[in-house]
Amino acid sequence: MRAAALICVLIAWACIAGGVAHAHDGRPLFINIIEQDQGLFTLRTNTPASVPPINTPQVSLPACRAAAVVQPSISSGALAAKRLYMCTEGLSGAEVKISYPVFNPSLSTLVRITWASGEIRTILVGPQETSIIIPTQETVGGIALGNLQHGIRHILSGIDHLLFITCLMVIAGTWRRMLLTITGFTLAHSLTLALSALEVVRLPGPPIDAAIALSIVFLAAEIVRNQRRSLIWRNPIMVAAAFGLLHGFGFASALSELGLPQTEILTALVFFNIGVEAGQIAFVFVLSVLFLLARAGISHMPLQLFSFGNAQCPFQRSVGYVVGTLSAFWVVVRVGSFWS
Repeated sequence: MRAAALICVLIAWACIAGGVAHAHDGRPLFINIIEQDQGLFTLRTNTPASVPPINTPQVSLPACRAAAVVQPSISSGALAAKRLYMCTEGLSGAEVKISYPVFNPSLSTLVRITWASGEIRTILVGPQETSIIIPTQETVGGIALGNLQHGIRHILSGIDHLLFITCLMVIAGTWRRMLLTITGFTLAHSLTLALSALEVVRLPGPPIDAAIALSIVFLAAEIVRNQRRSLIWRNPIMVAAAFGLLHGFGFASALSELGLPQTEILTALVFFNIGVEAGQIAFVFVLSVLFLLARAGISHMPLQLFSFGNAQCPFQRSVGYVVGTLSAFWVVVRVGSFWS
């Protein structure tokens, strides 16, 4: 019942997300700010052709002094304007002011700031936002904290990764095997996360997502069959490491959505991975406690975590069926996205 409800939620979410995507096809107002020298910035504005010339927005940096204005030009149907600003106090925390002379045309605004250090920040705001505050330049501490939090959020919201870990725990059975299995998974996905994030290896996202779902189906089927002489039951560490290489590319995709900073790539990568591991450890701990509490009343069972001796626990088979059904649904949906 819970799996069916979750499937309905996923379908509804996909429909809503698709509707939102089609509702925002219009080109935004693009503001490009580039630091040319210490305190000297170029502000370029590209106004979409859908905005009539009489309503061309005035974009300014009120906290800075306008140094020069370049005559506007038309490129690819968009009206481009350029202005130089001298910002003696720097640009961090400054305001970008947008003013439409006639009416607000309900355009989103994309602001891109490039500092002389190579750091790039991008801000996207809704149609009603006419005052945008430029964020402060990134610090090592801010990059570390932000990516740590992003890693934790990603793993705890990634149902597919969590179900994969759940299957590994069920198959591992004992505490020692579970620890070694999770460690193998961690080392493997850390390797491919780094290779992909640093663009040493590049693989397309949709096939990776489909393969991740398929890896969960494989583990779920093994749990249901309960063939203890198969490779996965005899050597879960090796199988976890092999699939961990695959899951690492999925983590890298999430990291790319946040964006790697230009100045502290290694810091961002390390702390994102630490965040993923912290969330993973928290999940394993909570799940272990729940299973131990559920088993507390079964005193005649041997002291194992999930799979009790050579006999299959009824709960184990239920886990396999539920996880396998949901993962098979993901495989179909994700393969279908190849042509969408």
